[in-house]
This record gives sequence, C-alpha cells and structure tokens, in this order.
Amino acid sequence: MLDAAIWGAELAIPRSNLEVRGHIYIVEPTGTFEDDPNLTNKRFPGNITQSYRTRDPLRVIGVVNDWVGHPAEALQAKLDAIDDLRRRGLALIED
Repeated sequence: MLDAAIWGAELAIPRSNLEVRGHIYIVEPTGTFEDDPNLTNKRFPGNITQSYRTRDPLRVIGVVNDWVGHPAEALQAKLDAIDDLRRRGLALIED
C-alpha cells in the first residue's frame, strides 16, 4: 500500500517544512491491532488501504527510502481539501 504510505509521509510534514521529506517504515505489530476506524468502511470499505492502529509498540523491519512523492499540484489539492474539511468541522479523527 505504498501510495497510501506516501500520502501519509507527505501529509505528516508541517506546511512550514515542506522541504523536509517524511519517512515510510515497514513495520510489524508486537501485540493486538485493529482496523483504523478513520479510514476503514467510512472512506474505503473493506480496508483496502490496509490501515490499522494499535496501542502496542510496532517493530520496524525496514525503511522505504526511494519513494516518489505526488506532484506538487496534487499535494496542494489534498491540503486544500483537508483545510476545507476543518473549516466545515468535518475533519474528525476517532481516537
């Protein structure tokens, strides 16, 4: 699910530091995990992005160093869409 990981790496960087490159790690759980409710079945039925969350530590087993980011226009469009959701009070994250 490299594309989803790339979006995560790009969107995790504060706008003031867009020249900084995010990191993509290959991990495995050390305990229980569950589907991420912020993505699964709300936006991507069936968890096609393979997005999970856990309260337990994750073991890093690799790093993806050679990923290619999205075009600047696509990244800006995604950031604008997130800003729009925030303005409308719809950018909610379930804990």
